[in-house]
Amino acid sequence: MLIIDTAWNTLMKDIGMGGPRLRTIVLWFSVYILVESAFGVDIKHLNIWPMPKSVSYGYKSLFLSNDLELKTEGSKFSDGSNILKDAFFRTIDVVRATHVIEANTSKIDPSFLLKGIHVVVYSPSDKLQHGVDESYKLHIPTQGNRLYAQIEAQTVYGALHALQTFSQVCYFNISSRGIMAHQLPLTVSDQPRFSYRGLLIDTSRHYQTLPVIKKVIDSMTYAKLNVLHWHIVDSQSFPLEIPSYPKLWDGAYSSSERYTFADAIEIVSYAKKRGINVLAEIDVPGHALSWGVGYPSLWPSTDCREPLDVSNEFTFKLIDGILSDFSKIFKYKFIHLGGDEVDTSCWQLTPHVRKWLQKNGMNASEAYQYFVLRAQKIALSHGYEIINWEETFNNFGSKLSRKTVVHNWLGSGVAERVVKDGLRCIVSNQDKWYLDHLDALWQGFYTNEPLTNITNPNEQALVLGGEVCMWAEHIDASDIEQTIWPRAAAAAERLWTPYDKIAKDPEEVRDRLTYFRCLLNQRGVAAAPLDGFGRAAPEEPGSCYMQ
Repeated sequence: MLIIDTAWNTLMKDIGMGGPRLRTIVLWFSVYILVESAFGVDIKHLNIWPMPKSVSYGYKSLFLSNDLELKTEGSKFSDGSNILKDAFFRTIDVVRATHVIEANTSKIDPSFLLKGIHVVVYSPSDKLQHGVDESYKLHIPTQGNRLYAQIEAQTVYGALHALQTFSQVCYFNISSRGIMAHQLPLTVSDQPRFSYRGLLIDTSRHYQTLPVIKKVIDSMTYAKLNVLHWHIVDSQSFPLEIPSYPKLWDGAYSSSERYTFADAIEIVSYAKKRGINVLAEIDVPGHALSWGVGYPSLWPSTDCREPLDVSNEFTFKLIDGILSDFSKIFKYKFIHLGGDEVDTSCWQLTPHVRKWLQKNGMNASEAYQYFVLRAQKIALSHGYEIINWEETFNNFGSKLSRKTVVHNWLGSGVAERVVKDGLRCIVSNQDKWYLDHLDALWQGFYTNEPLTNITNPNEQALVLGGEVCMWAEHIDASDIEQTIWPRAAAAAERLWTPYDKIAKDPEEVRDRLTYFRCLLNQRGVAAAPLDGFGRAAPEEPGSCYMQ
């Protein structure tokens, strides 16, 4: 880069700056040196995150046309909902957002110019569901008269990932004042290792506005995460409108800290256009105190406000109504029913519940099982498959529906036991993948392996993937992004990249993850430095790339 800048400054000094014709001469000079010598890029490292399955690259660079085109000839995807078109323009926007573009690419020889992106999608469907094909191929050539990046994908959602990878090989060149694609020719063949790559956000402990949630969704796409686990309600607040039971959101913190039915539809639609499924959760029976603000009969008593009243038929009628309304919004095949941290002691201390237990020949533990299994049946009746936190498996795993996915969070070894029993599993062990644990460092996020001690291929296939969890007791709009990033990105590579390409020592990827963190900052995402605890501030003045 020093050689280019020295030559540039010498030329500026010798001939002065002025006029479009002179500017064109200078651009030609810059293009010649960049394309022929490949200075200005770090050719020792490929700064793509997460690392693709297969990649080869060269040492040349091309300008991106100021009028970059999207071509879709040969594609079977009609893009009636503009998923691909909108993604293309978003890609251009994030690439160009870092600086004012001054280069006039219309004067550049076409052999030095990337004219556009040609995308071919083989499936006509835009259906987004668990297990959708997310594979893609990306090729950026350096030879030809009219150069186009080539993307092939089975589905539009694979094409979206290809555009994200494309965006990461583009940068602003300070000498030419234009956007360059570097390390070309580039050929990528890629697909995710796991089909479930999630991030949990919690809007009960602290309300998050729609713009904040949308910004989180956008940032997820940069790291190729594909499931937003929306922990909507909990003991503290019930912010979502449920038309079937309109008093439920009386449990919100305030009238302005609520999500309308239309808001929820908007979040799901926004996420779908970016290839992200939204997993909704109601955490029953234990985390539900806020439900009784609007419907007090859900509380066993005023002294016992959770778990929900297992003896009251209205409890299950209301759950049925919630899931009926959910089915109009949340189209992901899974629904999360929680089931964790259930303290049943107050059921036994509440006279009418204790009487019901005796009548039905149950103790409190059996009533907990009864509640979970009945809630599962309701969810199944609405066409959902179920995700439950691991306590349900630990207490009565053999009784769970075979359509249950067990969500591991308490510790290690659970996934191994779950898949041996033939059930599916998602890994989120709290010692490694809980973002609210600020002492959980990025290195631990990177090294946490979902398939630990699972060697049987059939059992490995039952591990759907993993999820990083951002519980919001101490998180609101002021610190959400720096709590998530860059540690979530470390887990994202673990979930995307083939096992044999994952670094055994996380320090081997430090520079590349630092580069990605700085890329997030350039895109307006408040990702924290790698050094220090979660969401730590920079320790002292210095370059982003040194923190």
